[in-house]
Amino acid sequence: MKILFLVYHGFSEVSGISKKIHYQVKGLRENGHDVRLCYYGFAENGHRCRYIDDKIIKDYGKGKWAGIRQRIDYDCIYDYCVCEGVQFVYARCFQNANPWLIRFFKRLKKTGIHAVTEIPTYPYDSEFVGFPLQTRLGLKIDQIFRRQLYAQMDAVVTFSDAQEIFGQRTINISNGVDFDSIPLHEPLTMNHELHLIGVAEVHYWHGYDRLIAGLGEYYKQADHLCDVFFHIVGGVGPSEMYDSMHAPGFAELIEKYGIKDKVIFHGQLFGQQLDDVFNQCQFAIGSLARHRSGITAIKTLKNREYATRGIPFIYSEQDSDFDHQPYVVKASADESPIDIQQIIDFVDSFKMHPDEIRCTVEHLTWKTQMQQVVQQVTNG
Repeated sequence: MKILFLVYHGFSEVSGISKKIHYQVKGLRENGHDVRLCYYGFAENGHRCRYIDDKIIKDYGKGKWAGIRQRIDYDCIYDYCVCEGVQFVYARCFQNANPWLIRFFKRLKKTGIHAVTEIPTYPYDSEFVGFPLQTRLGLKIDQIFRRQLYAQMDAVVTFSDAQEIFGQRTINISNGVDFDSIPLHEPLTMNHELHLIGVAEVHYWHGYDRLIAGLGEYYKQADHLCDVFFHIVGGVGPSEMYDSMHAPGFAELIEKYGIKDKVIFHGQLFGQQLDDVFNQCQFAIGSLARHRSGITAIKTLKNREYATRGIPFIYSEQDSDFDHQPYVVKASADESPIDIQQIIDFVDSFKMHPDEIRCTVEHLTWKTQMQQVVQQVTNG
């Protein structure tokens, strides 16, 4: 099948979202599909351009008018789909429903081209609380038009358990993994030390403040026998570090408990540097506060990446792929500090090898997950 994978933004080498999209495209191609990747970005001369597989299909020029045109002009994508015989458009939601996008998908539908949109996080409205006014206005426009937009789709792809989203039926899949890109965990033995790792571009729903607070409460005890460290890998913005509207900022908690030497901020790491920090750690931290953004059940990418590495981990949401796995600790979905002693006791008694954990997610490759979407769309 000839598939157009449609993204409304560009890519970054350091972005986990960018990597995920390329793994999804790879998964589709591994199933024998002819996949073209359509995205938006800037050319070397500074012009705003629409690309398909690194070839410019529309040059919008420079300036404000160019920025507006790229948000309302989808004719070049439609013409490409018709001329190239594209049979299926897989789009990734950018919270950008508007009349021009509705028109684009309506035209595709009339020609018999299948279309779905993946909504990576649902519901997502609560995630915009505290964002700048312009961003929140963009969400308002999306709220007005999204039901009309998804009426033009065959389905909505979701990593939640929702059976219907914005009036459209859903295709429920899991976030996938690319085994070729994730090495197996090789944990170092640390006598009387426990190292925890959390990898994310940190937002309030990750709830790392709960882990830091739990660490502080643990060190308040006079009889702690194990030194525990928390390694945070990824960007941490000032809003989480100093002025969180949802919980105490990391810096405030670290100062309150006097644990500056127990929380290590590594910034963004990749490749061998990331692997080295992982191998120093014995346990990983998933999301601990999805409830803050109104989410109960979600199949996050991070849980799957941890399992693919073969490292045990903790999270607080509902995730049917992992809720009953022996290498998982479930945290309560509330604001209480994380019980560090519970994690210590778990790690002390944990016997599974990394390759055993990895084997449990072999069915979660992007090849398998993306083919489920194609089959459900083409089979009606």
